[in-house]
Amino acid sequence: MSRPKPPTFEKTKIVAENRRARYDYYIEQVFEAGIALTGTEVKALRGGEGSIAEAYAEVKGNTVQLVNSNIPEFSHGNRFNHEPKRPRKLLLHEREINKMHGAVARQGMTLVPLMIYFNSKGRAKVELALAKGKQNHDKRDSVKEQDWKREQGRIMRDRG
Repeated sequence: MSRPKPPTFEKTKIVAENRRARYDYYIEQVFEAGIALTGTEVKALRGGEGSIAEAYAEVKGNTVQLVNSNIPEFSHGNRFNHEPKRPRKLLLHEREINKMHGAVARQGMTLVPLMIYFNSKGRAKVELALAKGKQNHDKRDSVKEQDWKREQGRIMRDRG
């Protein structure tokens, strides 16, 4: 009997996406994590602002933090506005944190955020991946494979 597929996460509004991550890393396992945000950060994200292009996550003790993610200041915020590049705590179960800590410490894997989105309940979530870095020759191979699949689609469309 085959293993059941893990459920995909309900994404209603994608705010920021790290497209480069799938090119630079082999994605092993994906987790959904909540983010501890302040009020002006949520308002800025709802406005569609935010970037996780250079962001990564790290395990400190028994917490996971999203580092180097940029959520710009809210335009209508006052003196209580947030700091744009502060580390943000990710909300995960202890078992997931332990699994991530073991993979990063022993296997040399990296925690890469793939996207920030709002779920159906309106909560901000991060799709976080345990990933292993690709070498340059691996990247070239994946580009070749992608081009060949695109060419196959063209050939099938023209003949079909």
